[in-house]
Amino acid sequence: MKVNKTILVGIILILLAGVIFLTDVLNPIIRPVTYLFLMGSSKGKDVIFFGLFGLLLILSQAVKKDIDNTRFLKISLILGSVLLILGIFLEVIFRLQMGIGLNTVFCSMTNGMSSTSILHTHLLKSVLGAVLSNIMGPFIQSGINTGVGLYAYLPSYAFLVVLIIPVLFATIVLSMQNCPWPSNFLMAFVSSCLFIGILDGGMFATPSYFGIVGLYFVYLDGKYLNYYIGFHLNDEKLCKSDKSIAPPPLPQAFKDYGYMIKHLLILSVVVAMIYLRFTIAFAGAEPDYFTVDVANPTHEIDLGNVSTEVISQEHDAGLNKTTYHIDPSYNEMQLINDLKYPLNNSCEYYTVSWNIYSY
Repeated sequence: MKVNKTILVGIILILLAGVIFLTDVLNPIIRPVTYLFLMGSSKGKDVIFFGLFGLLLILSQAVKKDIDNTRFLKISLILGSVLLILGIFLEVIFRLQMGIGLNTVFCSMTNGMSSTSILHTHLLKSVLGAVLSNIMGPFIQSGINTGVGLYAYLPSYAFLVVLIIPVLFATIVLSMQNCPWPSNFLMAFVSSCLFIGILDGGMFATPSYFGIVGLYFVYLDGKYLNYYIGFHLNDEKLCKSDKSIAPPPLPQAFKDYGYMIKHLLILSVVVAMIYLRFTIAFAGAEPDYFTVDVANPTHEIDLGNVSTEVISQEHDAGLNKTTYHIDPSYNEMQLINDLKYPLNNSCEYYTVSWNIYSY
């Protein structure tokens, strides 16, 4: 494989991922940028994003034979969508088996605090985290949350879902072969977002939208992207990378009703998913108070600063579960984070009811 500019950029991105993994020196620069498209950022997300970005760019130059890129891009779109949907199904099945509400955030206190909910699932991440912990556990820093605490509660077939991820990776790599560099860079970027969305957030996460919509954009408009970048860079080869385009390309494309319908379709899907996310959040909200269920407490628990916001509490000796009702003025995310310290090593897990009105 001949080293070219695309491979060099890929190597630089992988080295950047290594620097982020080993030190915190770039956090003030990198974190505010990745926060915008990774739905919040963390060291683990940044390492995976830049590592995948670089690896995909390098592998995009691996095969020089003619490959049906469009076919593999379609397969990637299907597999990515299936994984996002399966992540939600797995979350529902997990909750039904555990006997906990669909409208709650589940927080495992085993091997550190790991949380998951239908609106932001980490179940697939926990499966991959368990695998990585077995392979390179001593090298994983404490600042990287692998979500492994959730793995013990998952059904055994959850591992089969994760096996689709390497298949998706392979189809994305094949879809990038022999493509012009603008399409390759865009596919590497949005595919990295998609993998992060699948593992950390699920179907309703911002990186998932970037991933699916980005791949669909390349599928519909990649040739136009290559043409216009080539036109502005005076790169005749890039302009002619797709011989089906006759200048000016976009005005002609807009006269194609099928082309317009395909764009309206993906726009409708994105709007529907955002609407569904907020509908679920508001429908499942418990605005009167937060219900916090603490399972298998080891002793009498002091909730620390949260104690002053407790409206009432009760203990079910049969289920060995303590239920707290907490003032709804508490911010939901702040409450979840404030509970993890007093409940550390004090219970098996706890759940917190949703309250989108608290944000």
